[in-house]
Amino acid sequence: MKISRLAASIAALTLATACSQTENESDAGETDSGQTDPADPMQSALSAGPADVTDAATVLDADGNVLREGTNGWTCIAETPGMGPMCNDAVWMEALGAMQAGEAFPTGKFGVSYMLAGEGGAPGVSNIDPAATEPTEDNMWIKDGPHMMIILPDPAAYEGMTNDTSEPVYVMWKDTPFAHLMVRISDEE
Repeated sequence: MKISRLAASIAALTLATACSQTENESDAGETDSGQTDPADPMQSALSAGPADVTDAATVLDADGNVLREGTNGWTCIAETPGMGPMCNDAVWMEALGAMQAGEAFPTGKFGVSYMLAGEGGAPGVSNIDPAATEPTEDNMWIKDGPHMMIILPDPAAYEGMTNDTSEPVYVMWKDTPFAHLMVRISDEE
């Protein structure tokens, strides 16, 4: 997928989909308390993944503009109004683009996404409806802390797994083409 199409998809994406700041990040973009400044798109994007991912990743701002070209196949995206900062492998970038475009989800592939800063200032996401943009009484709205998201190659692998968001590992968007595992790293900060 070309970056320009992907950037347009990310800019339009309103779905909500940390550790502390990685040791090798520079002091630029830090607040006086040493925390990452969410207003700095580079620091926001880099807060989402571990250093071995972020050091050579492509970095996009919240509008999908390329802030830095990467070399390792990962893309880190700054927090947007609808989602927290995230670092995605190529499969997750393809999945996000497909979701936004209303196209088929790329099954048969393993994908990893880091959201180590959690949802940040984003409102959260429905655990059952990938198209939901706000909480309702019945859409299992959740705002998770630091976590990873894993796409399993075989959708049948999610059968028998829970979608109970109180569990440390659960299926998000179960029984939809966009099902994936949520792996909680710590509670929301």
